[in-house]
Amino acid sequence: MPADALYRLNELAFRTQYAELKERVQTAGQLLPGTPGTLARRSGTGHAYWYRVYYPVPGKQAETLVCKVGDDQAFTEMKEQMALAGWVAKQVVALRKLGFQVADKSVARVLVELHSRRAFEAGLTLVGTLGYMAWLNEFGVIAVSARTQDIDLARHQRLKLAVPVAFLTAMQATGLPFTAVPGLPSDRASTSVKLPGAQGLRVDLLAPGEPLGATVRVPELDWDAQAVPHFQYLLEAPEPAALLAGGHCVPVRLPQPARMVWHKLYSSTQRLGFREKAAKDRTQALTLGAVLADEEPGSLEAAFADAPAGMLETVRPLRDSLVRTADAHPALCDVLRVCLG
Repeated sequence: MPADALYRLNELAFRTQYAELKERVQTAGQLLPGTPGTLARRSGTGHAYWYRVYYPVPGKQAETLVCKVGDDQAFTEMKEQMALAGWVAKQVVALRKLGFQVADKSVARVLVELHSRRAFEAGLTLVGTLGYMAWLNEFGVIAVSARTQDIDLARHQRLKLAVPVAFLTAMQATGLPFTAVPGLPSDRASTSVKLPGAQGLRVDLLAPGEPLGATVRVPELDWDAQAVPHFQYLLEAPEPAALLAGGHCVPVRLPQPARMVWHKLYSSTQRLGFREKAAKDRTQALTLGAVLADEEPGSLEAAFADAPAGMLETVRPLRDSLVRTADAHPALCDVLRVCLG
């Protein structure tokens, strides 16, 4: 692999290992939050009960009632869930060592909570850097990924939730001390929650709309989202995937990767005053674009043809710079030259 290549393909055996992990998790139903835990017997009021003792978040122990002693079916089902959770955690550790992208435990706790409430099944989409990390794993490639303290969640249209989910309540149910981030200006509704500290994890809710930063009401989550131009293009027909985080593999929905490439390039042009973030967007777009140009020929061209003209006009001036950066990937350079004129 050339020294300036943007990615390299992982070995087939390791890609198969990831695929098997994802398949087992996607058919497992509910995921146990936190560590796999242990089973403890507690007696009181004349009866004995089994509890699952675990750590939902680092440093905080919790207990959840499983069943009465003697309820063999419920007891066995929980043992099987815990065994699966332990197996998954070991697989995630191994995959991290092999170059797969793994987010931290706080991210895992948020995504497991949303999964248990079927928010992704209802249409919620994971975007941003975490979405990019997930696609790297899906394609089985090794590449540099900047760490992020943000979870970017997007809603394209009304979520098809069987049971209403209050966004702030769901975030606080993680056991992490999330608080609403005040809107700017001060009279604007909050669109984010955050953990304490300058480096605390932030969860943003995003939706299609203009201008950038305007608020969009999301009644089914009893919350507001921040408007992002051309998001309707990015979020069209999201795809099922998964994200490795903490000791979990969490089923999620992701934007189509080719659309993600073009929208990230557009986003990089909107980062006025934030050169580092613009550079990150372009690197992520080119890396994912290089993978697609090699592994799924034609997908970038098809996504380009569907992109809004106003979005593409901001990307065209980047052509020469993008081609220079992607020099180690001739297939991608050809796509950039043809599409961007």
